[in-house]
Amino acid sequence: MSQPQIQGLLASEWTAERGKKWRDQLPNMEATLSAIDAPLIAALRLDRPLRIAEIGCGGGSTALEIIRQAPAGTSVHGYDISPDLVELARTRVGADGGISFQVVDMGTAPAPAEPYDRLLSRFGIMFFEDPEKAFSNLASWLAPGGRFAFAVWGPPAHNPWMSSFRDVALQVLDVPAPDPDAPGPFRYGGGAKLLALLDTAGFGDLEMRDWRGMLPLGGGLSAPDAVEFAFRAFSVGDLLAEAGEPASSEVRRLLTERYAVHERDGAVRMDARVHVVTGCRPV
Repeated sequence: MSQPQIQGLLASEWTAERGKKWRDQLPNMEATLSAIDAPLIAALRLDRPLRIAEIGCGGGSTALEIIRQAPAGTSVHGYDISPDLVELARTRVGADGGISFQVVDMGTAPAPAEPYDRLLSRFGIMFFEDPEKAFSNLASWLAPGGRFAFAVWGPPAHNPWMSSFRDVALQVLDVPAPDPDAPGPFRYGGGAKLLALLDTAGFGDLEMRDWRGMLPLGGGLSAPDAVEFAFRAFSVGDLLAEAGEPASSEVRRLLTERYAVHERDGAVRMDARVHVVTGCRPV
């Protein structure tokens, strides 16, 4: 699931309102996250025609980029739990084939008759309700000797592009403290917990490398427009809508000030840190 959200989302939320909300913000969110595709796809090692499954494909932008870069004969199957996102992704498939999208919960779906050569996820694996079961299941989707590459967010302090909204909101109202073990964007910040889960699931040759860079909020919005994007895209915006106009107005003011410090040439860009975790299924 290519998607940053407040911790605690359940699968049922992605199949309903969250999936619709992500779809509505898809152009701006994909423009924000597109820089992550390059290191993630490079980690896949597209060295021959391959069968590739993407976990949490969202609107399909990463799957489409893989097809553009991969050797001829490669197929990419994108899976997501949100029907709204899968429906949108299907509209982007060209006539050349090699790519498809399907509504599937990869945490519980049975393995395909023919396992995949590669598994990839750009921020999708952080939202499994039962990660131990899910990663064991994913091992059965990968062929012996097959490789995976998963991207997850580093700690909140190293991702102010996302965490700043919550930090500012805390100055105005009570925001529930996130459960570090619940589904959410910072579930695997630091990487140790994820590496342990993958090891237990039977994956080998585990390695974690960090990507650090600056992400353009909304794809390159000015501070006021980036604030409106954050209110629409992140779950803190829902809490502020419930809190009422005075609280929302004050957070907008404070967040605009915060974002303005990072605006250059009309676009807000802020630091991000991503763990790119790779490994394989032993032969």
